[in-house]
Amino acid sequence: MAHSNLISRLSPPPQRRSNKKKMDSFPFLAALFLITAATWFLTSRRRKNLPPGPFPYPIVGNMLQLGTQPHETFAKLSKKYGPLMSVNLGSLYTVIVSSPEMTKEIMHKHGHVFSGRTIAQAVEACGHDKISMGFLPVGGEWRDMRKICKEQMFSHQSMEDSQDLRKLKLQQLLDHAQKCCDEGRAIDIREAAFITTLNLMSATLFSLQATEFDSMVTMEFKEIIEGVASIVGVPNFADFFPILRPFDPQGVKRRADVYFGRLLALIEGYLNERIQSKKTNPNAPKKDDFLETLVDILAANDYKLKTHHLTHLMLDLFVGGSETSTTELEWIMEELMSHPDKMAKVKAELKSVMGDQKVVDERQMPNLPYLQAVVKESMRLHPPGPLLLPRKAESDQVVNGYLIPKGTQVLINAWAMGRDESIWKNPNTFEPERFLDQKIDFKGQDYELIPFGSGRRVCPGMPLANRILHTVTATLVHNFDWKLERPDASDAERQGVLFGFAVRRAVPLKVIPFKQ
Repeated sequence: MAHSNLISRLSPPPQRRSNKKKMDSFPFLAALFLITAATWFLTSRRRKNLPPGPFPYPIVGNMLQLGTQPHETFAKLSKKYGPLMSVNLGSLYTVIVSSPEMTKEIMHKHGHVFSGRTIAQAVEACGHDKISMGFLPVGGEWRDMRKICKEQMFSHQSMEDSQDLRKLKLQQLLDHAQKCCDEGRAIDIREAAFITTLNLMSATLFSLQATEFDSMVTMEFKEIIEGVASIVGVPNFADFFPILRPFDPQGVKRRADVYFGRLLALIEGYLNERIQSKKTNPNAPKKDDFLETLVDILAANDYKLKTHHLTHLMLDLFVGGSETSTTELEWIMEELMSHPDKMAKVKAELKSVMGDQKVVDERQMPNLPYLQAVVKESMRLHPPGPLLLPRKAESDQVVNGYLIPKGTQVLINAWAMGRDESIWKNPNTFEPERFLDQKIDFKGQDYELIPFGSGRRVCPGMPLANRILHTVTATLVHNFDWKLERPDASDAERQGVLFGFAVRRAVPLKVIPFKQ
């Protein structure tokens, strides 16, 4: 009896026990509801005949499957699911395109449908997404800026007129390399390429030298540009779960506002200074740079564009051009250092064309087919933006029998196409010779090699980037021999990469120039 009373005192009343069971079962029921809802959602999407892809987890979708190198993961998955594959990146439904045929469908045949952009939260800094040619919808403002780039800023004549400015900056690179050669110290190729690229772009855009080697000014300018590039490349949960955007949980938008603001202030200063100079000295000789063109455009008022359109355009060119060109130059030197026989062929060709001339003339580029092949082969293996800039479907569109719904993010896996064994023989081997007997180029017409994109959204700065990649490589290779600062570095260290705004070497390439 006492035992029975003890049990009754320890046991909860029947009603309370029932409530506890309900509470204990709530997490299970909630999880079951989420799984059921997700399954229904995915099944309903599949009934719409969407592109195939790996089964996503609830909430996070396929994000946990991507790893640190999503372009490589997508390439592997496409072998199973095909060249038109869908994944869920959080709540962002995305289609991955991994073949030239499908890329042509997206960029050419249905280019008007897939001309939109998905906007990363970082790009909203300083209202950039509403002003930038790279992110504006295809419309009047976009067409005006595109026309300025194509017909004035990056026209063949404009490039010819400004090449002497770039030649002076190449001489500065040569002087820096000679100083390192004399002192027996290594050059950080990434930093040297970054400074030279900035100087080449600053000369072309503003007739100015933005930075100098071994200076504090260099570090400040480098910090601003790399700050913008790095914050744009940060994986941001708010981009995959839009409900988080108002809270900016990682502080991406706040930091982007700072970096974008500093760079825009710098560019506006250059523009205002030139405008004031022309007012003060209206009869002064014109300069052969883009800034002169922009000032004339603003004065003529032929376009419905304001000053802020042009400053944001300059920001795009500076950040996109400097980061991607710098990254690619480092990869070119990495491949040449790893393949001494290819380096020797480039040096021999440069010697035969340039002789004792130290800095290559841009007009000599057509006479350097092997150098051109080296640049193409490097961009095939190492496209600086392996997934290009994301596109967005502006309406429902059927491609290859599959529905791509309105609002879908579309990523073009240029890296996967560059490594596809069905397109390239020995795809993982550095063989510039493959481009000597075929006319494939990277200017947007050959979809197996599109590091600058294609169609109406092709990179507007490609003519300048093309000249920078060839002339900087020629200047470094022609005037010096090179050896690694650390020849004993492991393969893993040499081959490691970092995924971001551009995919670059994890460890900077440091090499010592010398003369035999």
